[in-house]
Amino acid sequence: MGCCGSSLRTGTTHPEKKPPGRAAGAPPHRPSVSLNQLQAPAASAARAGGGREVPALAEFSLAELRAATGGFATENIVSESGEKAPNFVYRGRLDSSRRAIAVKKFTKMAWPDPKQFAEEAKGVGKLRHRRLANLIGYCCDGDERLLVAEFMPNDTLAKHLFHWENQTIEWAMRLRVAYYIAEALEYCSTEGRPLYHDLNAYRVLFDENGDPRLSCFGLMKNSRDGKSYSTNLAYTPPEYLRNGRVTSESVIFSFGTILLDLLSGKRIPPSRVPSYEMLGIPNHEEEEAPPAPQPQPQPQHPLSAMGEACSRMDLTAIHQILVSTHYRDDEGTNELSFQEWTQQMRDMLDARKRGDFAFRDKDFKAAIDCYTQFVDVGTMVSPTVHARRSLCHLMCDQPDAALRDAMQAQCVYPDWPTAFYMQAVALSKLNMQSDATDMLNEASQLEEKRLKNARGP
Repeated sequence: MGCCGSSLRTGTTHPEKKPPGRAAGAPPHRPSVSLNQLQAPAASAARAGGGREVPALAEFSLAELRAATGGFATENIVSESGEKAPNFVYRGRLDSSRRAIAVKKFTKMAWPDPKQFAEEAKGVGKLRHRRLANLIGYCCDGDERLLVAEFMPNDTLAKHLFHWENQTIEWAMRLRVAYYIAEALEYCSTEGRPLYHDLNAYRVLFDENGDPRLSCFGLMKNSRDGKSYSTNLAYTPPEYLRNGRVTSESVIFSFGTILLDLLSGKRIPPSRVPSYEMLGIPNHEEEEAPPAPQPQPQPQHPLSAMGEACSRMDLTAIHQILVSTHYRDDEGTNELSFQEWTQQMRDMLDARKRGDFAFRDKDFKAAIDCYTQFVDVGTMVSPTVHARRSLCHLMCDQPDAALRDAMQAQCVYPDWPTAFYMQAVALSKLNMQSDATDMLNEASQLEEKRLKNARGP
């Protein structure tokens, strides 16, 4: 949700003065965000709006929100959710009340039914709590779907926790974040809104008093089916990867990832920074003679055509195999009721079809866009779509994204050799050769098992 470029208020620091007992040459002291410095006035705790009462939920016109955000100007974008949930959040100010607002703009296909979107927004809009950045409005104008919330001017937990070069967060403040967010989640649960979508450090915002609040945008699904997680797999609950559904247990899992963020101050999984760099110590390996190159591990089992292509990282051959196998391996991965075969299904299959044409014609960027629409909007889960999108990411030199898609294909179809093969290629691209070989071996074992089962006793 919305946040501008300002930072949390801090007191005056004197980095040039060394504290007593500091040894010469010790690392410089980094000022930290203090609990006392950010102490909110007691009166604000009684108000959900932190200084003014929160208005009742209102329906805004598109013209009002366009004017408030400067025509949805690029410079007013404060959040982009990424390829899996390509929604934008803008900061703005209402002309009528001069109230600062955050406006979330959904993709056009996310909520085709305006009535369903309005009902969801009204449900979230009933919630009012001082630990929430509350929802104050929505807009259903033509194909446009937007949410309007209180604007939090002091950035996100992610910014203050992960970008700590100049200023860290004190432990007392980290404890406050955990406690306040737990309060917000408990309130939502008791009010009949137990599900929170995509809970992570970017959903925790700081208000004008420096108090942490939970974004209300996570209480609203990214699409009518709630099939979008914009964060990486480390934050994504296992049950969501299996069936694309968020449960109350999913929220507990995601809250645990926030606690891990608060404890470690690191993103999970951590970036590929060597340990010696993170600790600030010399790299002794550079001073030693480089070790003799080790032979690359080889698979232990004979490989199929797909396995051979993956072992030599022949992306063109992998593409030809995925095109020829089509959706043969998707049988049994979807169980759809009659009611689901509606316009929603036609839209979803149309997106997949356009992705298939682009994939066949090697227009990999277009294929990624179309397959992403299929994954985000639909109620179907397709391991083949994830495998194809994984290859598209590899073709576009995006091995991290390719690995995520291959892992999701495995979650949908745990014994599918292709999912393991695609992981092997992505791991090789990431220079993780030993892991890549392990994946090749697992894939070939699964293929052997499949062939034995097909031949019978």
